[in-house]
Amino acid sequence: MTTTILLVGHGSRNQAGNDEILEFQRQWQARHPEWRIELCYIELADVLLPEGLRRAAQNSDKVIVVPLIISAAGHVKMEIPEHIEAARALNPKVEFVYAPHLGSNETLLEILQKQLNATLKTLAMPDPKTTGVIILGRGSSDRVANGELAKLARWLFEATEHELVDIAFTGITHPRLENAVQRQTRLGMTQIAILPYYLFTGLLIERIARQVQRLQTQYPQIAIACGNYFGFDPGVFELLDRRVEDAADPNAPKMLECDGCQYREQAAHQHHHHH
Repeated sequence: MTTTILLVGHGSRNQAGNDEILEFQRQWQARHPEWRIELCYIELADVLLPEGLRRAAQNSDKVIVVPLIISAAGHVKMEIPEHIEAARALNPKVEFVYAPHLGSNETLLEILQKQLNATLKTLAMPDPKTTGVIILGRGSSDRVANGELAKLARWLFEATEHELVDIAFTGITHPRLENAVQRQTRLGMTQIAILPYYLFTGLLIERIARQVQRLQTQYPQIAIACGNYFGFDPGVFELLDRRVEDAADPNAPKMLECDGCQYREQAAHQHHHHH
């Protein structure tokens, strides 16, 4: 059986972000030269999902669709499955298997801990009791996707000695970064470590950098440092390896987190949400 792995990135208006996803695909392919790994994007890039599925189905008996996305909202729950259904109709002899998104798990917790430790070093390793942490995500209209960030924040709180581990979002929902920094300042934090919950660079990463620079000026008495996005952390590759192994295992359960979700069955179809 010939199997193709289709890596699905989000896509960005910032070409550097798309280039990083392409480099990620190249590095993942180098780790598994025996695999056939194709790449496409959901939007804002050259090879979009319908074309990616068409290419992956060529000369393949099975296509494993792997979303390179942290949180499951409209793209993961609605858009990708709809395109897969269309590809199945066009390629009835090809088996399409949809692997879960990255999600919130111990692997991403470990990456967050590494990012936190690196950020604390830039602050000269301050007392965690007076150092607040803010995990900064993109934000979604889907409460389950936002809840994944909240779950990891709780895990990080229990894994460290920081008394304040908050979440914030760059858009769509609240609280925003400015509000979270204001809250932690009022609660007596003298240092704040901001951890972007992003895979690659893009316009939002650039926006975060400007926001942090403004906050550092606004709160000169507080030492504020911002960590890096996940990028090419080995843990991300290892997590995707497990996604592929589970998808290739005929005995592994194939139910997605969104199966049976009220959001998917009602709200998303009704309002055509894609975020």
